[in-house]
Amino acid sequence: MARLRDEKKLLVLGSLKLIGRCTVSCIFVFVTQFSLSLVPRFFSATPFLLQLALSALLLLVVLGFNRCCRRLLGLYSSASAFVFFNILFIWSFYFFVVRKDISRLMDGLFNGEVVMMVIGLISIQSMDPGLATHETLGSDKLFESSSFGVDGLDESSLSLRRIRYCKSCKAYIKGFDHHCPAFGNCIGQNNYALFMVLLVGFLTTEASYLVCSAQFVRKSRNFGRNWSEINLVGNLAISTMLFSILQVLWQGVFLMWHVYCVCFNVRTDEWINWRKYPEFQVVYSEPVKRWI
Repeated sequence: MARLRDEKKLLVLGSLKLIGRCTVSCIFVFVTQFSLSLVPRFFSATPFLLQLALSALLLLVVLGFNRCCRRLLGLYSSASAFVFFNILFIWSFYFFVVRKDISRLMDGLFNGEVVMMVIGLISIQSMDPGLATHETLGSDKLFESSSFGVDGLDESSLSLRRIRYCKSCKAYIKGFDHHCPAFGNCIGQNNYALFMVLLVGFLTTEASYLVCSAQFVRKSRNFGRNWSEINLVGNLAISTMLFSILQVLWQGVFLMWHVYCVCFNVRTDEWINWRKYPEFQVVYSEPVKRWI
C-alpha cells in the first residue's frame, strides 16, 4: 500500500514538473515572438538584411535570458515544448490573420504541412530510437552495472556494432546519432529516417509560410504606407517572416550536414567523438618516409 502511494506521489510530481516546464516554454514563446516584433516596429526603415541580423541578435539575447532564468530562478523549460508552441503560435497567427489573403490551394498545402509536421513530432517523441536490449548487447554486465554507465561494458565491442551510450537518456542506442532536445528523444537506428523526413518537413513548411506571409504583407501595405509601423499585426507578420527565414537558414545547413553523414556512413556522435571509437583510428604499420 505504501509503495502504491509512493508511486502515485512520484507520478503526480512528474506531471506537475512537466506542466511547469510546458508553461515556462509557452511563456518564452510569447516573449520571443513579441520581442521579435520590436524589430519591424522600430527599424522599419532599415534594410531587410539588417532587420534579419537584428532578429538573430535578439534571439540570442532571449536565449541568454532563458538560461539566466534557469540558473537564477530555477525556471526550467522544455526544448520540445518550445518547438511545439512556436509551431502553434505561427499556425494560429496564420489561421486568424494571414489566411484571408491566401489562395485555397496554398492554404490547403500549408495546413496539411503543419498537420503532418505535428504528427511527425508526436511520433518521433514516442518512438523507440533503437534501445539496445539485453539480447542485443549479449552481455549480463548491462544489468549488473548499478550506474547504467559505460564502464560496465566493453566499449570496443559495442562501438564495432555501432551501439552508443546516450548520457541524456542513460541508455544504449543502436545507430546512435545524437540526442535531440528539440524532438525530445534520441536519434538512432529506428527513427533516423523519420528525423530526416521531419527536417525536410520543417524546411518546406517554413518556406510555405514565408510565401504566405510575404503575400499578406504585400497586399496589406497597399492599404496604408505606415501600416507596418503602427499595426501590431503587421509587425508580427514581418517578425514571423524573419523568424522563419532564420529557421530555414540554420535548418538548411543542418540538413546538408546529415546528408553528408548519410553519404559517408558516419553519425554525428562518431564525427565529434571519433577518438573514442577504434574503428575510426588509422594505424600505420610502416614508418612514413621523409623526402629531402
